[in-house]
Amino acid sequence: MDLTRTEVTPRARRKSRRPGAARLGLMALPVAFFGVFFAYPVAAIVARGLKVDGIWQFGRIGDVLAQSDIRHVLWFTTWQALASTALTLLIALPGAYVFARFDFRGKQVLRAVVTVPFVLPTVVVGTAFLALVGRGGLLDELWGVRLDTTVWAILLAHVFFNYAVVVRTVGGLWSQLDPRQEEAARMLGASRFAAWRKVTLPALSPAVAAAALMVFLFTFTSFGVVQILGGPTFSTLEVEIYRQTSEIFDLSTAAVLTIIQFVAVGAILAVHAWTVRRRETALRLVAPETTARRPRGAGQWALLAGVLATIAVLLVLPLAVLVQRSLDAPDFGYYRALTTDDSGIFLVPPIEAIGNSLEYALAATAIAVLIGGLAAAALTRRAGRLVRGFDALLMLPLGVSAVTVGFGFLIALDEPPLNLRSSWILVPLAQALVGVPFVVRTMLPVLRAVDGRLREAAAVLGASPWRVWREVDLPMVRRALLVAAGFAFAVSLGEFGATVFIARPDNPTLPVAVARLLGRAGDLNYGQAMALSTILMVVCAVALLLLERVRTDRTGEF
Repeated sequence: MDLTRTEVTPRARRKSRRPGAARLGLMALPVAFFGVFFAYPVAAIVARGLKVDGIWQFGRIGDVLAQSDIRHVLWFTTWQALASTALTLLIALPGAYVFARFDFRGKQVLRAVVTVPFVLPTVVVGTAFLALVGRGGLLDELWGVRLDTTVWAILLAHVFFNYAVVVRTVGGLWSQLDPRQEEAARMLGASRFAAWRKVTLPALSPAVAAAALMVFLFTFTSFGVVQILGGPTFSTLEVEIYRQTSEIFDLSTAAVLTIIQFVAVGAILAVHAWTVRRRETALRLVAPETTARRPRGAGQWALLAGVLATIAVLLVLPLAVLVQRSLDAPDFGYYRALTTDDSGIFLVPPIEAIGNSLEYALAATAIAVLIGGLAAAALTRRAGRLVRGFDALLMLPLGVSAVTVGFGFLIALDEPPLNLRSSWILVPLAQALVGVPFVVRTMLPVLRAVDGRLREAAAVLGASPWRVWREVDLPMVRRALLVAAGFAFAVSLGEFGATVFIARPDNPTLPVAVARLLGRAGDLNYGQAMALSTILMVVCAVALLLLERVRTDRTGEF
């Protein structure tokens, strides 16, 4: 009996440590999904721009880079993304700590409120900040200060948009770290800061790096915010791609800029994967409820007050402006106007965009959870360059122009065997591309934190890979899976860049409806846009609040 156990155990361990057919099987569906619905459309639009009479015109890349205005766009895109990321981390990390370690009244509601800005269409975010910092805005009325002609408006809008990424990604892991480890370091003579730096910070570094990466990618490809607040002075790669495509109709320049963006994002993801992989270790996790407590002492209450004040000024105030503008008409006039089709913009009343968005978001969430869950399971055990390349592939949709993806869908998916141009599934597919990276980044740290010896023990006892996942991994990551689904749903609701090109006039989504209403002159159109934005906020807040009420044991949130 002992001999049998001696022979089986090493074999089971070796089997659990190599990629094998099981890992490749998990990777197959995500690779196929990204190949067909991401790589193929992007390649199609690039080929359309750089291929003339069947011959590639790669010399066009040098011609575009030689233009001084293009080099200025590249510099500003990189600089503002770095500045936005640093400012977001500086402002949001205290919030992540407060949500992770403090227990206070209204915490669940406030967490949902913090997440709402992230799912708003970027055109709405830009318009809200323009009402605050532009001509006739709140700052202009109170102190005669305007920021719409400076880069500060863009940076603050980016913090508004990405605050929830840091709070949820870092705060979720922070809430699970066992505080007794830091307390033990202090008992051994370390100061509070030294204990945090040597014990907590190394454990948090993968989550901080993941949050920083997502913020950088979102700001690197910023479109609506820069287009509205930047005006003719500031332009990012995404804005320039849109301008070259839809205004100048120069597909060759747009294709070159897409390639540049693709290469830059690929390099960033490669460096991130290498640095994070070197620092990821198994963590000692506890139930989040055991780490949160009431603030103690004046310092902690002051920190809580400071975070609440930041949320009120930076996050709630712009949202309040949207609500106020939607109520400017008497007797809810802007909301009642949504039920009619007299505006001439849509083939259906704008109110139908609400149902369309919910249906699309639910379908996109199901796709993103399936693809992202399989991908995260495949990435759980680190192994080789193939897996690292697969990891980087999953993040590319966050850094590649959504404008390019949208146009690529129209060009590449309009003939057999993938003639989906008139199919309703095209919109959820585009939305799921953005949702998958959030599912992966939410679940992966938790999956990698599961002690591998538990899987080995289950394999020794004869459990199949599927049963190991169901009995060992799933109970520990169930809450992370729910949070991932919530993020995917929220991101799908607010996706705009690709959807604006593929959503049919008779089935508009909320972001598309808002953008089209904002693009037309007149107080009625503007008011209806604000009313739809308010409805989007309410729908998202309700969904996120329901998610916050889900509680399971021994699971975490990211």
